Amino acid sequence: MRFVGLLAAILALALTAVPRPAAAADVICYNCPPQWADWASMLKAIKTDLGLDIPYDNKNSGQALSQLLAEKNNPIADIGYFGVTFGIKGKDESVLQPYKPKGWDEIPAGLKDPEGYWHSIHSGTLGLFVNKDALGGKSVPACWLDLLKPDYRGMVGYLDPSSAAVGYVGAVAVNLALGGPNNDFGAAIGFFRELGKNDAIVPKQTSYARVVSGEIPILFDYDFNAYRAKYNEKGNFEFVLPCEGSVVFPYVIGLVKGAPHKQPAEKVLDYILSDKGQAIWTNAYLRPARPIPLPAAVKARFLPDSDYARAKTVDWGDMATYEKAFADRYLTEVR
Repeated sequence: MRFVGLLAAILALALTAVPRPAAAADVICYNCPPQWADWASMLKAIKTDLGLDIPYDNKNSGQALSQLLAEKNNPIADIGYFGVTFGIKGKDESVLQPYKPKGWDEIPAGLKDPEGYWHSIHSGTLGLFVNKDALGGKSVPACWLDLLKPDYRGMVGYLDPSSAAVGYVGAVAVNLALGGPNNDFGAAIGFFRELGKNDAIVPKQTSYARVVSGEIPILFDYDFNAYRAKYNEKGNFEFVLPCEGSVVFPYVIGLVKGAPHKQPAEKVLDYILSDKGQAIWTNAYLRPARPIPLPAAVKARFLPDSDYARAKTVDWGDMATYEKAFADRYLTEVR
């Protein structure tokens, strides 16, 4: 019996000695997936330059916010990364706290919360990320309405707009491109209903790898993901800025209220907005939040400025007020 008790004590001690993921990390960031916006390179640079470990996290914006709300009274995360509409909600739901990192003053006024609850770190332009090899000989679509053609049955994907930020951005882009007003998503709802009849694919998570593999030949996605595939993956990939137009969308970051590792998290936020941090995003084909020009070699890989003239900048604070109504309508009328 004494041996059994001793063995139990040893096992208990061994179990407590095994580091848990959250405890082992120096900073926890919700929604920092390695395949999205090249967070893999950013987190590697943070480890090299600051000596801080941040584990990968494959949530989307909606899932990250939901987790922060669930943990509101006992926070686990230190940083949240979101599409801007979810950053606005994070402030409204009191899961973020203000922090203005070095370089904050250089961010344009419309891309940051005036009190410092969230700020943009980079932006992308929404369009079509196309795997040309997976089209089976069909032409690359040029417009949103092309996607409704029978030729593209079962080939078009978009992230769930009731959950993922990029999904809602797609809805805003399509709605405006097809003539819908900001406060009425009838045009987008009609489009998604018709796209559903064409066997659309609707994942909830980042689907870069599924496009690269050819599982999803055409995905509503940002220019930076399409350029990354075009210039770094084996295969033939293209970014299409639809003929009817599209939108530019900022991604933001914020310090979690009650962050367990507040001081190192602040160092991370400073680093991401530094010259070096912002340059890492440009290498991943993102446009930095601070007025840092794209390197000439990177800009040469983008579509011409004449194409980008079709991409609008919208008031995302205004669009955030319509997001729930759109999501409810989408779930009722489309899904």
